[in-house]
This record gives sequence, structure tokens and C-alpha cells, in this order.
Amino acid sequence: MIGNSAGRAFIGSFTSAGGRGVTAAAVDRDTGALTVLGSTDAVPDPSFLAIGPGAGGTALYAVGESAPGVAAAFALDGDVPALLGPVRAVGGDAPTHLALAANHLVTANYTSGSITALPVLADGSLGAAASVLRHEGSGPDTGRQEAPHAHQVLADPSGDWVVSVDLGTDSVRVCALDPATGALRLHGETALRPGTGPRHLAFHPSAAFAYVLGELEPTLTVCRWDAATGRLDVLGETPVLPEHEAADDAARTYPSEVVVAPDGRFLWTANRGHDSISVLTLDESGEKAALVATVGCGGRWPRDLTLDPSGQWLYAANERSGNVSWFAVDAETGVPAHAGSVEVPAASCVVLV
Repeated sequence: MIGNSAGRAFIGSFTSAGGRGVTAAAVDRDTGALTVLGSTDAVPDPSFLAIGPGAGGTALYAVGESAPGVAAAFALDGDVPALLGPVRAVGGDAPTHLALAANHLVTANYTSGSITALPVLADGSLGAAASVLRHEGSGPDTGRQEAPHAHQVLADPSGDWVVSVDLGTDSVRVCALDPATGALRLHGETALRPGTGPRHLAFHPSAAFAYVLGELEPTLTVCRWDAATGRLDVLGETPVLPEHEAADDAARTYPSEVVVAPDGRFLWTANRGHDSISVLTLDESGEKAALVATVGCGGRWPRDLTLDPSGQWLYAANERSGNVSWFAVDAETGVPAHAGSVEVPAASCVVLV
């Protein structure tokens, strides 16, 4: 048995596309290598995972990207996660993302265009949904933006706010979450350029800036973040692909994930279609981003990127090639070098303990 403390990864996948559900793997800290330990299909299409506190240690949380959507908690006492309490309905369809905030698990429900708060109980299991906050609006892309589509939810670094990114409305919403009742309240909304289709957001280590990655256009929107007021202001945009490659309609790109180095020097994006990882440098403040390189993702259709806490290893979940690749990150340039991969059918995300 592998212990709970370190050296484990959990990989989500689409069971409807032949995935195994939640796969557990051992992590070799020296080489970055993953070794599969086992899997569970207790939740359908666990497309995104999160790590949080459980009874006496760590628990794993998953969304089930189904209709109706669900969320679940898992205990990590053994090599393979085991359900911790009942699977809970989220009151929305196709939840694609989740985050822990203010004693609650919050899900982003893509099809329904809403976010849901579920209480995390003392043993780490989930209570019934406490509140659902529905988004409103649409965007210019009639095929993808006919209605709200909440794609990501996360707590800001201060822990005072919940931020939700909506692809359908080209906006980012800032919400307050009552830790006692689970009530969600809209605090403010920041509009991005119409048609960019924002998918995911990552904060700078200083907490003064946030970077919003577009899915419908390969762009990164740099924003200033003020936790004192819960205000997000757009500063500018940076491409995440070279101009001639971004304009190639024959290989349209759908960026999926953005991660920032612990020291704030680099930023990486995963690019589906282009099947690459982009490397951007950040200036000393974090306000300016510049594209410096792209490298292959080690597979096809990279749906997620994860950086280990040391910043040394970068992991890509390649959905359509059915593998997770790992890369050694050059400490001077930020450019990742492919170091290996492991088979994980229909892989959708990776989280590390």
C-alpha cells in the first residue's frame, strides 16, 4: 500500500468514452514518472477532481459530468479511492469543474450555466446541495455561446471570494459564499472580449493578477485582482500561439488549461487541436505575459495541465490519445521536455497529493 502523505496522483477520465473513472497512480519524485495502482468507476465521467481535507487526512472530490450532474467524495486510505458518503446531486447538468471554499465544495455546471455549493461535513463527505446560483447571458458564437456555460469555479487566494468563469457569456463572475449556510451571492461580473469563450483562470502567486484562458480564441487575458474589494479588471490580451499557427482554420485550437509557476516567472497553457503546451514568461510584477515557445503535449487533445508543487514536473492529460505525459521543466527557460507517459484511456485531469 502507498501511504497518504506524498507521491500519489489521481487522474479523472470519461467513462462514457472508455475511461476507467478515477485512476490512482504512484509518483516518483525523482523522475516524475507515474505508475498506475488501480481505479474506480463509482462516479460516471469524473472529468475533474480536487484534493481537500478529510477525516484524519486527505479526501478526494470529483464531479460526475452527467445529466443530471453529481459530485462525490472519496477516502484515500487504500491504493484505490473509496466512496466517502453518498453521491450528491448538484442541481445542474454536466458539472465540469469544482473547488473547495468556505467549508463547501462548489461545482461549475456547464450545460446549466450555474454553480452549486455543497457542504463538506466533518468526516469529509458531502451534504445535500445548499444553493445553486444561475448565470445569465450569451455570446456571439451561436454554436457555443447561446446560453451561459460555467466552465470553472475556484476560490481566490484570500479565500474570501468564489470566482466562476463562463464560456457562454464571455465573463468572469465574483461571488460571496456564506460558510454557515452555503448561500451564494453574486458580487460582481467582469466582461471579456466577446467571442473569446473564457474557460479557465489562474492567479499569480502575488495574488495581484489573474490570467483567463480563452477556449474559442487562443488568447490569454491578463487581469488585475483586488481581493479587498473583490474586483477583477482587464488589462490586456496575449496570444498563446504564434500568429500564423493561431490563424490556421484547418487545425483550429481550443485551449483548455492555464497554470502558473510557484515563483511567478512562467505560465503554461494546454492547447487542444494544436496538441501543444505553450510557454509564456511573466515580468517581475506579473502584469506582462509574452509567448516564448510551444512544445508537443506528448499525445492528442490535452484537456488538463498540472504542475507539481516544486515546479519541476508538468503533467498533461491527453484525452484523445488516452495517456498522461510528464515533462521536466527547465528552471531557466520554463520550457518543458517530454520525459515519459502512461496509458490512461480518455484522461481528463490530473491532481497531485
